[in-house]
Amino acid sequence: MINSVEKAAVLIEALPYLQRFAGNTIVIKYGGNAMLNDELKKNVMQDIIFLKYAGIRPVVVHGGGPEITGMLKRLGKESSFVSGLRVTDAETVEIAEMVLVGKINSEIVKNLNFLGAKAVGLSGKDADLIIAAKHLAKVRENGQTKEVDIGFVGDVLKLNTGIIETLLDQGYIPVISPIGIGKDGATYNINADYVAGELAAALGAEKLALITDVEGIYRDYSDKSSFVSTLSLAEAQEMIKSGSIEGGMIPKVEACVKALAAGVAKTHIIDGRKPHSLLLEIFTTEGIGTEVVKYRRYISG
Repeated sequence: MINSVEKAAVLIEALPYLQRFAGNTIVIKYGGNAMLNDELKKNVMQDIIFLKYAGIRPVVVHGGGPEITGMLKRLGKESSFVSGLRVTDAETVEIAEMVLVGKINSEIVKNLNFLGAKAVGLSGKDADLIIAAKHLAKVRENGQTKEVDIGFVGDVLKLNTGIIETLLDQGYIPVISPIGIGKDGATYNINADYVAGELAAALGAEKLALITDVEGIYRDYSDKSSFVSTLSLAEAQEMIKSGSIEGGMIPKVEACVKALAAGVAKTHIIDGRKPHSLLLEIFTTEGIGTEVVKYRRYISG
């Protein structure tokens, strides 16, 4: 049991970070197991509200891949594939929008408001927040790279952040679904990591925090001793190129690279399976997970 002196020490340790980040924007990508476990859900909501009442301006972007997959199965929707990649057809993107906007987004907003925040849910369609372009996946076959159309999957073409800035100025927490609208009026599902990275860049955020299901980045995932607590932008790019970073970690690291290149001071990949991991990363000296920074000489904090 932590005693009063230890509690005070924790608060004092947080003080310089509270002073430094007050008034700044932090973009949080909420995903992974922290979205599925009820206790971890509550922890994340509490962390976000703590940030708000500490004078920080949190913006939340959420994913929802596992819930979309589950809904497709329940509806008996069979996926088609091209070059081994799942195709998001018109029916699938409609189901994805229903799950992301109608279910997940509204639940996050409800939970934040229940715990005392003022949260507002947004789709990328609201106020033309996310203008999307069709994403053409790159696949390598027979020694050659080609582009493949995988349906209504999008890239961020443009962000109109006015609605977010208005909500932040009025004391609200924006909660954003990664659904975009194309110039042709089509709906596109966009990887939430990329949306978070683009938003952090567009908003001039102080930090980008990506909550996921692993401890962070490893130079060799099979070797747990190769965990990397701090990674420079150049090192991150090289690890992607070499294949050390692969699979679902690629969009997370690319989101960090995008944010850092645009001037975001620091980015974090955080293990959402650990209670209050967001606060531990932002407000303690040791931190948690992997921080990706522009240069390694960046002072921790």
